[in-house]
Amino acid sequence: MRMSDSVKRVVLAFSGGLDTSVILKWLQQEYQCEVVTFTADLGQGEELGPARRVAETLGVKPEHIFIDDLREEFVRDFVFPMFRANALYEGLYLLGTSIARPLIAKRQIEIARMTGADAVCHGATGKGNDQVRFELGYYALDPDIKVIAPWREWDLNSRTKLIEYAEKHGIEIATDKRGEAPFSVDANLLHTSSEGKALEDPNEEAPEFVYQRTVSPEAAPDKATYIEVGFERGDAVSIDGVEMSPATILTKLNELGGANGIGRLDLLENRYVGMKSRGIYETPGGTVLLMAHRGIEQITMDKGAMHLKDELMPRYAEILYNGYWYSPEREMLQAAIDKSQEMVTGTVRLKLYKGSVSIVGRTSPFSLYSQEHVTFEEDDVYDQADAGGFIKINALRLRLLKARDLKAGKND
Repeated sequence: MRMSDSVKRVVLAFSGGLDTSVILKWLQQEYQCEVVTFTADLGQGEELGPARRVAETLGVKPEHIFIDDLREEFVRDFVFPMFRANALYEGLYLLGTSIARPLIAKRQIEIARMTGADAVCHGATGKGNDQVRFELGYYALDPDIKVIAPWREWDLNSRTKLIEYAEKHGIEIATDKRGEAPFSVDANLLHTSSEGKALEDPNEEAPEFVYQRTVSPEAAPDKATYIEVGFERGDAVSIDGVEMSPATILTKLNELGGANGIGRLDLLENRYVGMKSRGIYETPGGTVLLMAHRGIEQITMDKGAMHLKDELMPRYAEILYNGYWYSPEREMLQAAIDKSQEMVTGTVRLKLYKGSVSIVGRTSPFSLYSQEHVTFEEDDVYDQADAGGFIKINALRLRLLKARDLKAGKND
């Protein structure tokens, strides 16, 4: 027992799998504390019932087992605000893991307050970003909470040692958990993330069996799929004219995108903790949603506002990736982003085909597109001669620069 760490009750983010089951038992032994388990349904596609059974088997009181369906909150309050920004980390990654951690941290703190727990615990390793994301969230929401990170404390640093510990303490081990897993997987309604082991060589193509939500582009249908996505104030609200809840929309877009081989990404990314890491990501619905959102912005947003938002996006994405969802800088950027979306309403038509998603149409009651101004036919709204003065004023500084250089003898 860790006598210096007086923890009476801890809220554990619990999946019911090998790692978190071992953590549960380890907390009971090392800290001699009561454990409250929290299992979130974020659309990861797993049956969550076994988590309750495993927790009960390991001595957790029934009233201290929390299994919450957070899919709607996840998409409505976390995914959609992020997509209003068109957030991409390092120009490619749709932040599927990053955006889930603030919600899990929030719910753990809420449960800690409900149950009188004085500590929270996660199962993230000491090498990755998730430990940072979880703990920044915990401290932002409760500055006095104690955080337990087993992977930074114990010596169970291999799957073999975890299995030995589980066997010693009577923890059930699924058949497919014995031996070394070929790679590690994280999943939620927005994406799947696979990394480690068989994927650690960044010069080796990921095997097809890694992908769970998408068919390969080569195996996708030879006929294109056309869909329409409706938006209100920057958020998707319908597919093909049928209004749906946020989580239902993302679920449907996942089905459509996955069936057409859309949303695969092989990324060698820069982790916040310093090293580079190779991840294989599947974000079928998110990839479709990103393109649809860009399409509705094209027809409704002012150029200055759109370009400023595009300049803010990389900073916003990095803030999310690094775990600062609850920071004042994220809230400041979010306020500006949300302001830009007030008129982002309408419908976008998309073509899905063999790994690609293309905008083929967009319409809005708040359109800024004026066919009269851009037509190649004769018009009464725009005098082309006006462009001459516009060009000369904008060219003035360039002309003055060149005149100076010529006067100074520079002629290259």
